[in-house]
Amino acid sequence: MGLLTVVEDRPTPVQVYNWKVWACASIASFASCMIGYDSAFIGTTLSLPSFEKEFRFAELSKSKLALVEANIVSVYQAGAFFGALFAYIFNHFLGRKKSLIVFSLVFILGAGLTLGATGARGLGLIYAGRVLGGVGVGGASMCTPIYISEIAPPAVRGRLVGIYELGWQIGGLVGFWINYGLSEHHPSNHSQWLIPFAVQLIPAGLLAIGSLWIRESPRWLLSKGRRQEALRNLCWIRNLDAQDLYIIEEVSFIDATLEEQQSSIGLGFWKPFRAVGRSRKILWRFMLGGLLFMWQNGSGINAINYYKGPTVFKSIGIRGTNTSFFTTGLFGVVKTVFTLVWLFCLIDNFGRRNLLMIGGLGGSICMWIIGAYIYKSNPAAHADDPNAKLSSGGIAAVFFFYLWTFFYTPTWNGTPWVLNAEMFDSNTRSLGQASASANNWFWNFIISRFTPQMFNTMGRSGCGVYFFFASMMVVSIVFVYLLVPETKGVPLEFMDRLFDIKPVQRAHSTVMAEVRAEEESFRHDAEGADLSVEKTKEAEYVEDVEKR
Repeated sequence: MGLLTVVEDRPTPVQVYNWKVWACASIASFASCMIGYDSAFIGTTLSLPSFEKEFRFAELSKSKLALVEANIVSVYQAGAFFGALFAYIFNHFLGRKKSLIVFSLVFILGAGLTLGATGARGLGLIYAGRVLGGVGVGGASMCTPIYISEIAPPAVRGRLVGIYELGWQIGGLVGFWINYGLSEHHPSNHSQWLIPFAVQLIPAGLLAIGSLWIRESPRWLLSKGRRQEALRNLCWIRNLDAQDLYIIEEVSFIDATLEEQQSSIGLGFWKPFRAVGRSRKILWRFMLGGLLFMWQNGSGINAINYYKGPTVFKSIGIRGTNTSFFTTGLFGVVKTVFTLVWLFCLIDNFGRRNLLMIGGLGGSICMWIIGAYIYKSNPAAHADDPNAKLSSGGIAAVFFFYLWTFFYTPTWNGTPWVLNAEMFDSNTRSLGQASASANNWFWNFIISRFTPQMFNTMGRSGCGVYFFFASMMVVSIVFVYLLVPETKGVPLEFMDRLFDIKPVQRAHSTVMAEVRAEEESFRHDAEGADLSVEKTKEAEYVEDVEKR
């Protein structure tokens, strides 16, 4: 079996893998471009001499400067936390498509506010704009994975949700290099640091405009009783006729799931909350989704994303603004390349569990080695020496930093998003993704808020920070092995069954055998019975689909 082979849960017409489903996923993933760009540009923008001069950073003490930088970065995550929670309300009542439009407009408003900041006005507009921008990306980060997972064929669901992660890395790549280019080729003035803030408007505008074209999730429409529109959208996305057996089978699976949930949980706004309170199984899935993001942030990725130049690379011994920016840009290139490998070769072939455990082991080893080098060489002791050069040990530490990127990017970087997009049933999916996204932004906030202080207080030159991240990655291996089932290729309607099976190591093989057996039974019954959508639901809806 080749790396690009599609492993199908049931016989699937080739038309299903058409350009429309990829285009919808790509447009929705402009949301992640917004997130990725911010995580990359903000740290290096704060260290631009023009920004430091305009807002008089040189007048601040070391502790005060660390606090100001942490606040500028972390208010964005605080806004995103609440945006992810607000998104549940919008998703429930407005659907996935309209919610993406709303949150992209909120982000545009926030990004626009930051452009009004000056040295005379202070940082107030930047704080306010980043809070609003955070609300926008928090909401979009909740909507996008759900939308993509609901329109994706099971065999390529990992790759399609992975486009969300790819968008994150493309945005990050631009953010990583923009300040290097500006520091090299643009005068050190007000517009030098303003340009990176303005570029945020590009992916947000593309998301707002593109969302007008994409189709609403058929699964959400069916849950709202809008069957006519749901069937029309599903046929358009799958590029199949309403009478095709694949469409009939997919609709029957969704109908059966919705009917079961209607009888057991209900489909109202408050029903998922009650389900979480009443069912320990559902509560556990919510906790699992949140903990995955705790381990992801515990790897150190967001400390690196937000504070690469001024803090992380400096702790290794890299000096000079341009050198730091170049190293940062190279980091972005490496992440993007390995995200492509993850997207097209790994996520739907090696599975989610294996990737997370491999990434935890390899990344931990790298962090231990980097921390040991920093403890022994103590680069901070030579921070003020203009003649200090990166030693051979420092070069080795940089190598292990990029090796850590090799292990982290195709494993923990995007896989938690894929898992959370597919592990909830249709009635709790919006609330579950809101919880997962809020958890991501909560842990993101904790790391980004306290990273500068951690480097100032945890061991020689901040070596304890690397030991902390290494320890977290080790523990994550045990967590995944014991508690996270494999979801690769499992239809969304079978997720409840997957999480019922213990031990989790056997859940995937058991469920996939049951899926194939049920599919064979369905197709056997369909042959000779002239089964159609009309015979399962009201005929008028299908007739309308065919006319259109």
